[in-house]
This record gives sequence, structure tokens and C-alpha cells, in this order.
Amino acid sequence: MKLLHEDESLNPILSAVNLVDVFLVIIAALLITIAQNPLNPFNSDDVTVIKNPGKKNMEVVIKKGEKIDKYKSEGKIGEGEGTKAGVAYKLKDGSMVYIPENKK
Repeated sequence: MKLLHEDESLNPILSAVNLVDVFLVIIAALLITIAQNPLNPFNSDDVTVIKNPGKKNMEVVIKKGEKIDKYKSEGKIGEGEGTKAGVAYKLKDGSMVYIPENKK
């Protein structure tokens, strides 16, 4: 019956139990963080992530289903051939309107 009357502050196993509780909380927080990551492989949504937009080291990550594609910027300005397709206007409320050019 000596164990029932023992002082709890002298028992070293109680501090180990508290450490286990702390680690369980940390592990739960990490699992929640991983689950909320947009590039989570278990997430069924299609996601596009742009890292460092507008900079020379810009990277675009596109996830479609389970396939993940990465595109890295080379720091060069795009160029190519094309024709004018129309005009875009920005309205006062911030929305954009595209008006295609009529080709006759």
C-alpha cells in the first residue's frame, strides 16, 4: 500500500507520460497540415500552384489527378507568332471583359 501514498511529484513515469501526450499533439498537428496541403496526393482536386510569380526563378506546379507536372522559368521573355484576337477591358468593379475581334 506504499504506492498509493507516494508523492506524485517524485514519480518519474508521470513526466514521460506527459512527453508522450505532447508528441501526440505535435503528430496530430503535422497530419492535419499535410492533409490540407493543396499538392496532397490523396486530394482529388486539380490544382495549379505558382511559386515566385513574376520573378526569374518562377515555377508552376500543375496537379491533375495523381499526375504532377513542374515547369520552371528560364528568365526569358516569351516570344512567338500570332495575331490580335481581340481586346480586353477592365471595368470599374475589377472584372475583365474580352471582346473578340471580328474577322471578315
